[in-house]
Amino acid sequence: MLSRRETLLAGIATSLLSSPARAEQHPGQWPAFPAEEIDLWPGTPPGAPSVLPVEQVIDNGNEQHHGRMVKGIARPRMKVFRPARPNGAALLVTPGGGFSVIVIDVEGYQVGPWLSERGWTVFVLYYRLPGEGWANRADVPLADAQRAMRLIRSRATHYGFDPDKVGAMGFSAGGHVCGDLATRYDAQVYTPVDAADRLSARPVIAAPIYAVQSMRSPLAHAGSRDMLLGPAPTPEMELAHSPSHNVTATTPPFFMAHAEDDTVVSVDNTLEMRAALKAAKIKVETHLFTAGQHGLGLPGPAGEPAKHWKEMFVAWARAQGLG
Repeated sequence: MLSRRETLLAGIATSLLSSPARAEQHPGQWPAFPAEEIDLWPGTPPGAPSVLPVEQVIDNGNEQHHGRMVKGIARPRMKVFRPARPNGAALLVTPGGGFSVIVIDVEGYQVGPWLSERGWTVFVLYYRLPGEGWANRADVPLADAQRAMRLIRSRATHYGFDPDKVGAMGFSAGGHVCGDLATRYDAQVYTPVDAADRLSARPVIAAPIYAVQSMRSPLAHAGSRDMLLGPAPTPEMELAHSPSHNVTATTPPFFMAHAEDDTVVSVDNTLEMRAALKAAKIKVETHLFTAGQHGLGLPGPAGEPAKHWKEMFVAWARAQGLG
């Protein structure tokens, strides 16, 4: 996965598709874009630019292993993975991509089916990217995540899970979205639009995985910081958008996993977040792996034991009363 992200940042893509709908024309491909989806906003999302971004899908993979990434998201939405045997819990998943794309396959459509096979109702979020002209850019991903959590809870009866058992999981920059949601779930970053917005956006657990956390040097992933905050953020902006600075007594329990050989997002992001959670007496489970790089997906023996982080998460979530 590291090479794919580096390829993206170098501006090289093997193909461009005009929309997710075009990818759905190839039902034999795996993992397919799920047909069931939920729009976040009625009509145009808040803070829209005068010219909306045009959605594109970049596929850096092949027939055996898709590597699709999405940008230009003007219609934020959730794709739904329904379990055959619901366990009563739901999870909002926020893929990463440095806030310049969303890595929808590796950090969304490969995680969603795995979790749904274990009973979770999974909602993979296409959130707006802050560098694409939206007003209040630094809070645009959080606004979509808050709205998504409220909509998920409003549909709990329809999908057959407990509205009090909805968690959040995110990867890389999507891990920042997850951590931001867990620490600023009640920050008013958009004007309520309907009855769903009276519901809580607080996840009952949060799982930021190899996550961007700090917006301050030297820990910050510079690309994510620049896309989220703009080219010249003040120190106050950087601090305000570092989730460890926003931990409170009501922050939910955290599960975190990171590889110490990650050269994209420093493991010190996770350590700083853990320290803030411990200081606030919030329950936190932290797994640091010798090897795994950015993505915890090294093949073969080199990937042991980091590639088993998903099983560790499920066991931990069950201990918290979910799953």
